[in-house]
Amino acid sequence: MNKIPLKEQSIVLIGFMGVGKTTIGQVVAQKLYRDFIDIDEEIERRFQMPPRDIFAKYGETVFRQHEKEIIFEMCHKRLKVISLGGGAFLQKEIQDICLATTTIFFLDLTWDKWKDRIGLLIDSRPVLQGKNMDEIKQLFDDRQPIYEQHHSRVITDDQEVEEVADYIVDSLKLAWELYA
Repeated sequence: MNKIPLKEQSIVLIGFMGVGKTTIGQVVAQKLYRDFIDIDEEIERRFQMPPRDIFAKYGETVFRQHEKEIIFEMCHKRLKVISLGGGAFLQKEIQDICLATTTIFFLDLTWDKWKDRIGLLIDSRPVLQGKNMDEIKQLFDDRQPIYEQHHSRVITDDQEVEEVADYIVDSLKLAWELYA
């Protein structure tokens, strides 16, 4: 496999569901003149149904398998900004391919800030269905160590989308200059 030059590598955004990967990713892609790919939207497009319906009809295992195939496909493309679903990075093979072929930014949000968003998320996230706040907190805590596999962490608490996107773009441009 040919190594993709750093400046041409796709950028992958990881983090817990609802942290803003899609919103921030769209802005980063616009600023860098790249295509934006939301993996959940890509799965939805291919299945012709939303993730919660895929979970209900086919189960999480089928969803995760298709998610992995799409991510593998996208990681070998150049000049993309890719938003991974909150649970995608739980798969070791996905961690490995992303770390090897892309530049990964972990969008980190504290539990207290994330909790403020739950009303916007609860209905659309299959993984949250039927869980109480303690169970959701446990899920949040359990996933944090998995997100530690990244190239850069961005604390998003109290930051506007534009600020986070600018930070990512500035970080990338600096890295491209330093490692060119």
